[in-house]
Amino acid sequence: MNPPAAQDYQEELADFRVTYSRAGCITSIVLVLGGVGLDLSSYPAYWREFLAARVGVALATAFIFGLLFTGFGRRHVRVLTMVWLLLPQAMIAGMIQQTDGVESIYFVGLHLALYAVGIILPISFFESVSFGLVTLGLYLLACVFNANDVMHAGMLTTNALFILFSAAAAAVCTWFNERARLRLFSLQREVRAKNASLVEINQTLTEVKGQLVHREKMAAIGTLSAGLLHELNNPVNFSLMAIDMGRQLPAAQQDPMLAESLADAREGLVRIQNIVTDLKTFAYQKPGGDSLRPFLFENAVRSAVRLAGFDLKDVAVRLDLPQDTHVLGDEPALIGVMINLLSNAAHAVRVAQRDKPEVVVKAVIEGDRMHVTVRDNGQGILPENLERVFEPFFTTRDVGSGLGLGLSISYGIVQRHGGTLSVRSEHGAWTEFHFDLGRPV
Repeated sequence: MNPPAAQDYQEELADFRVTYSRAGCITSIVLVLGGVGLDLSSYPAYWREFLAARVGVALATAFIFGLLFTGFGRRHVRVLTMVWLLLPQAMIAGMIQQTDGVESIYFVGLHLALYAVGIILPISFFESVSFGLVTLGLYLLACVFNANDVMHAGMLTTNALFILFSAAAAAVCTWFNERARLRLFSLQREVRAKNASLVEINQTLTEVKGQLVHREKMAAIGTLSAGLLHELNNPVNFSLMAIDMGRQLPAAQQDPMLAESLADAREGLVRIQNIVTDLKTFAYQKPGGDSLRPFLFENAVRSAVRLAGFDLKDVAVRLDLPQDTHVLGDEPALIGVMINLLSNAAHAVRVAQRDKPEVVVKAVIEGDRMHVTVRDNGQGILPENLERVFEPFFTTRDVGSGLGLGLSISYGIVQRHGGTLSVRSEHGAWTEFHFDLGRPV
């Protein structure tokens, strides 16, 4: 194990150790107290004395069990586990010393603990070897200081070897269990990495899906606009010519009401003509490098204001632009960005119910870049939502009021132009979006 992996492994194993140590405590308490039946059947003369020892070990183990639910217990789970494991071994060694020494039946209990440690508990190889050696030492001491002072050297050697064999078997099991746990941890870590990669891929696919939806919308608008151009442009031009001719007639010049009506009609047709022109500019988007051409950003902003006119109704739009607003980019796509930002701003000020709803579009030239900000005096954005506003399908509007793709698509468009779309906001006061565009050399 390399050091980073070993450290991660120990952290991963902490919960596992605590859980198994708690379960082991409960099992140990049950077995220790259940051994009263063995005392009554094998050594009835000692059962009261042994009962006191068993209750004491059970209470000590229960105390450790309680500690394992605390921060101290979690930090020292390995030491506490070894302590409660050795408590029954020390108790059994005491019983061996009190009863028949080498010939005591309690010798079997030492083996049970060794096998349980090797097969079940997640202790290290070193801890397993240490536990086996301590168990052997306790057994030897119990036999040496046996109350009957009777020593059977051959049986002592045999029993000691059996304990060593059990300790060795437990250590081997611990070794392979440790390897298996490390392998399992590595597989889990690999699965987590794969899952994280899949999440990232899914996010990317979601973004691509959003862009495809946007492109389909733009294609539909393009088709619609092309038809509108053919169907509306000529009738509008004919109507404008007819109105201009009518305004020259003596009757129109002599009747103020007629002249005003013709002027209003002409103004309405001019607005229709401007909308058709804006749709034409907005619809014909050409993806790729060929779409990056010099254009006047001021014209794009004014087109966006007209196209978002329904949303901006009763909202004051103030433009603060430099004299030269030439930028290099995809004009239709950037008109789409401005429409989205203006529509969102209009929604924000409308929800905030301001007395003087206002949206300010400001541009500042810095070197070879033009920095654009769109600021409103609306309801602002909650701090916890600021980092999510550009996520695909994230929206705070009511269901049915939008897919939450606008800002995500706008972010991608600005990024394609070599800039960054960012947001600042003070909840309950204002929101400001900022992006930058390159200028033609």
